[in-house]
Amino acid sequence: MSGISYNDLFTLTSTYIHKEKDQNLIKSAFDLADGKHKGQYRKSGEAYIIHPLSVACILAELHVGPATICAGLLHDVVEDTDEEIADIKTKFGTDIAEIVDGVTKLNSLKFASLEQKQAENHQHMLLAMAKDIRVIVVKLADRLHNIRTLGALAGEKQVRIAKETLEIYAPLAHKLGMFRIKAELEDTALKYVNPQMYQKIASQIKSDQSVRMQNIDHTIDDIKKELSGYKFNSLQIKGRIKNIYSIYKKMVNQNKAFEDIYDVLAIRVIVGTIGECYQVLGLIHAKYTPVPKRFKDYIAVPKPNMYQSLHTTVISNDGFTFEVQIRTEEMDKVAEYGIAAHWAYKENVEYSKEKEQFEIAQKLKWYGDLLKFSEEEKPSEAKDYVDTIKEDILNTNVYVYTPTGEVIDLPRGSTPLDFAYKIHTNIGNTTVGAIVNNHIVPLDYELQIGDIISIKTNKNSFGPSENWLRIAKTTHAKHKIKNFLNKQNKDVLLSQGKTMFEDELRLCKVTFELTDDFVKKNFQKNNVSSIEDLYLEIAKSNLSPKTVVSKIIGDENKTEEALARQIERNNKILTTNSETGVVVEGLTNPQLHLGSCCNPIPGDDIIGYVTKGNGIVVHHANCKNLVNFQKERFLPLKWATNPGRKYPVNIKIFATSNINLLVEIMNTVSACNMSILAISANSNLNLETVVKLKVLTSNLIELETMIVNMKKIKFVYNIERDNL
Repeated sequence: MSGISYNDLFTLTSTYIHKEKDQNLIKSAFDLADGKHKGQYRKSGEAYIIHPLSVACILAELHVGPATICAGLLHDVVEDTDEEIADIKTKFGTDIAEIVDGVTKLNSLKFASLEQKQAENHQHMLLAMAKDIRVIVVKLADRLHNIRTLGALAGEKQVRIAKETLEIYAPLAHKLGMFRIKAELEDTALKYVNPQMYQKIASQIKSDQSVRMQNIDHTIDDIKKELSGYKFNSLQIKGRIKNIYSIYKKMVNQNKAFEDIYDVLAIRVIVGTIGECYQVLGLIHAKYTPVPKRFKDYIAVPKPNMYQSLHTTVISNDGFTFEVQIRTEEMDKVAEYGIAAHWAYKENVEYSKEKEQFEIAQKLKWYGDLLKFSEEEKPSEAKDYVDTIKEDILNTNVYVYTPTGEVIDLPRGSTPLDFAYKIHTNIGNTTVGAIVNNHIVPLDYELQIGDIISIKTNKNSFGPSENWLRIAKTTHAKHKIKNFLNKQNKDVLLSQGKTMFEDELRLCKVTFELTDDFVKKNFQKNNVSSIEDLYLEIAKSNLSPKTVVSKIIGDENKTEEALARQIERNNKILTTNSETGVVVEGLTNPQLHLGSCCNPIPGDDIIGYVTKGNGIVVHHANCKNLVNFQKERFLPLKWATNPGRKYPVNIKIFATSNINLLVEIMNTVSACNMSILAISANSNLNLETVVKLKVLTSNLIELETMIVNMKKIKFVYNIERDNL
């Protein structure tokens, strides 16, 4: 675009921006940029103003509004000249200043390393996009012109910028549905990243094009004759060549030779209405033989970037295989220009940035995901944030469905666990199984395009295991699983530490209420400054509970009166003579039985049921049988302070079939100093193994510790208590 002038920009904008005040605003932005960049030159030797002017022209081709075009003209002024963002705000208003500021901040950060610079730059770019999508539209136009002029830079810098373009900018353009910009970014970047493959494919297309184009032209004539007898509104038929990078990806990812790629050239049929699209499809299939499993209906189910079209691959009468795309004019505009076509500038229409952002989030589900992730997660590490966006949002290409028909897009290789966590964290954490296309599948099943997925959940499930980290594909799901496991392990340690401390208090016949101030005063030298820290250190054996209690006893004033009050309080601590270890207030030696259906253990919430002639049966508060009982027979119960006995408990373990599974389970139980009362295993049609295990345990904490260790067995993916 060397030799470009303001007149070229005016020619583009005047086709859709007619108000004089808007044209004057654009001219003012150009004059400021031209004046401020005076004397500055690019690596190519061109005057610097050529770059922002070219960016503005690219934006004008997308029919963006005056504010976005002004931002394109001014996007380097603050970074490269003495102009301040406050000056931009005064001269051009808040809206334009915020877009310029968003673009400027992407390039003005200082970093410790190149890798950190790239990660943080990408993070800020994505966060800026989440704030105002026009920022990324300007940035894409900026990158498009930069890559067009990449030849002026040194070789190493060319490769780095080209790789960055393929990893971040081209996927963003794809997600925004901006096919033309995406294709040019990809093809130009490939020329620098892999020049040999680029030249090889370009040569093959050129040598093969004449033959293929003859076939295409002949086929187009045949289709025109076939459709001529029908009254279609504004019928257009044309051929198109697939971009070089798309062919390269198919050759590499699918290990195909150039000759095996059917859609290097394709025919596009454009009609007036959706009904006509399906009518044309029927006529095409009636004339030519369709290739099985090559039909895709993106009109009924649009792609996440709003792309709509009917795709079918057919074989002509002379054996030529080709793809046909059928769409309306509006669909064709969206296919070429993406989101820009949806909100192309319209004069005399009230503008609202917030309304526009909302509409885009509604249209582009992935953009809604980006907004949600950017607002809720806010990870401290830029690399974690960028990796999640790149892998889970930008590179999604498997489209699956919820039972209600909602489209969910995921990366290739994703599993039901990734789907569950994409829907909601709680659904992921309580997942116990998955049904795909009305068939039960294991959690490591690889989702396919078009799968309909239903997730089975259980609120009483013990939740994710270490094995889930190997099953999950998406960074988002792995992040949620790690959070759960870290919290679970921490909760178990907290409970252990608290129990060890309270047992020591009882042994020493001391009653004391811990406070953060007491802990901080006495144990800050141990890097302990809260009650939670204290319990964790006790559980990890870094701090002895005797040491803590000794400090308490040493700090108490041991008067006879204080000692008497302490003995009185200790006598109020509940004990029991019952073999069950359960206390019924107001009753001495009641007839109690533990429910064999749910096997409650100390630490569980429990409730009593008064039977006829068989005393009181103790049930877990979540026992499934409680719904069948008479509510007036329920009785509140509590566990004794220290029951001092072992309890049977039933658990179910879900795992992938393996010859060493039972040995691993028995070794884990033994390592936790627990005893096995019974064990059995059965396999289902999906080659899953369900192990029913009955063990003796002292309390819930001990059981949960064993379960945490059990989840580390690589074959195990879920554990739950039986009958809860």
